[in-house]
Amino acid sequence: MIFENAPAVIGHRGSGSGDVPLPGPEPIPDESLSPETVAENTIPSMLAALDAGASWIEIDVTRTADDDLVLRHDPTLPGGDFLIDTAAADSGLPRLVEVFDALPAGVPVDVDVKTILEDAVDAPSRRTGALLAPVLRREAGRRPLLVTSFDPSLLLYLQEELPGVPLGLLTWLRFPLWHGVSAAAGLGLQAIGVHTESCGFGHPDTRLRPLEHIVDVAHKADLEFVAWCPAPQDVHAYAAAGVDALVVNDVPGVVGALEGLSQ
Repeated sequence: MIFENAPAVIGHRGSGSGDVPLPGPEPIPDESLSPETVAENTIPSMLAALDAGASWIEIDVTRTADDDLVLRHDPTLPGGDFLIDTAAADSGLPRLVEVFDALPAGVPVDVDVKTILEDAVDAPSRRTGALLAPVLRREAGRRPLLVTSFDPSLLLYLQEELPGVPLGLLTWLRFPLWHGVSAAAGLGLQAIGVHTESCGFGHPDTRLRPLEHIVDVAHKADLEFVAWCPAPQDVHAYAAAGVDALVVNDVPGVVGALEGLSQ
């Protein structure tokens, strides 16, 4: 079992995608942001998510030109430069090792690995996976981990390098959910991550099966079901369907909705 007290609330890129409220008087490292907000995939964002009640933190990880790992969702920097052409020190982004050192021991982390086009050229042992494995090997003794990715070759590599660390395949509408479930089960993974649109929320495709059926199929395949980006008003449906975790942008809203369900 990866998650306890399901559904677990996972802070998406910390407190959420985009600029989010930052509780308390902590200083903001980026002066371009107002005192009331903090950028995603930063240490203040993660601490804010924990303060708001998240039980896990989700971070996006990708590699730089000098073979370091930093937190970034997109392959490009705000100015348009590709991260793979930029050194970590020049990117202005938090390094993965610094983030782990800043988080208290025991805080669970979902590491969403963003492999890039250049990763398709070499074997995983000579690309992002090789950089990630030793970092996660160290962290496995300090906190619960889940590693997720759209890239099955990375997950297969980490399966050999990090026995005992749960792995999950991410899927969205462009990669049909049933293919994702069968692929994740066939690869021997422990979880599947599914965008809320693939669960029928916010998408008009009436061919999508009811959420309860989708979750039940995943559970029968021995996969824990992680839904990402659900809105607080939909939390009751996810909880009723038996999802194992929710990766959310509005941590306070979702935590409050779940507390309301338990009363």
